[in-house]
Amino acid sequence: MYSLIEGAPRAADLESSESVMDNLMGLLRVHVKRGVNLAVRDVRSSDPYVVVKMGNQRLKTRIVKKDVNPEWNDDLTLSITDPDIPVSLTVYDHDTFSKDDKMGDSEFEVRSFIEALKTYTNLEEIPSGTVISRLKPGIDNCLVDESAIYVNNEGKIIQDLFLRLRNVECGEVEIQLQWIHYPGSKTF
Repeated sequence: MYSLIEGAPRAADLESSESVMDNLMGLLRVHVKRGVNLAVRDVRSSDPYVVVKMGNQRLKTRIVKKDVNPEWNDDLTLSITDPDIPVSLTVYDHDTFSKDDKMGDSEFEVRSFIEALKTYTNLEEIPSGTVISRLKPGIDNCLVDESAIYVNNEGKIIQDLFLRLRNVECGEVEIQLQWIHYPGSKTF
C-alpha cells in the first residue's frame, strides 16, 4: 500500500517531466524590456506586468507601479520542446482589491529563431553585428517593425521584437530572445 505524501511528485508527474527532458531542445531567454504607451486601466495610470505563456508554461514579470511606459528588464526562461508552439504575451494591470485588468495581448513564433540557430553553428567565424535573418511585420504576426536575428558582440544569436498589443486601444511591448545552450541539448 502506498501513501501520497503532500508535495511529493506522482508517477505521472515524473513521467511527464522525463518526457519533457527527453524532448527538450533547449532554453529560450525572453528578456522583457519595456512597454510603450500602454492602456490606462486605473484612474490616471496602470500597474502593468507581463505574463508569458508557451504550452503549459506560465511566467510573469514584476509589477511596475503607476507607469504606462514601464521598464521591466526582466529575464524569463522557457523550455523549448516544440518550435511550432507559439509564445503568447499578455499585459495586465495589477489591482489590489479586484481582478487584474487585461491590457492587451500579443503572440510570436520561435521557429525562425531556432532555424537561424541550426544554420549558424560556428559563431566564432561570424562578425559581430551580422544580420542572419529578418522578419517583416504582416497580418500573420504582431510585429510593429522589422525584427532582426543577428549575432551580438558576445557571439550569441539574438532577436529583437517590438510587438503590437491586440484587443486593446493602444500599447506595444519590446522583448529580446536569446538561446541558452545546455549540455546534452538534442538540437544543436
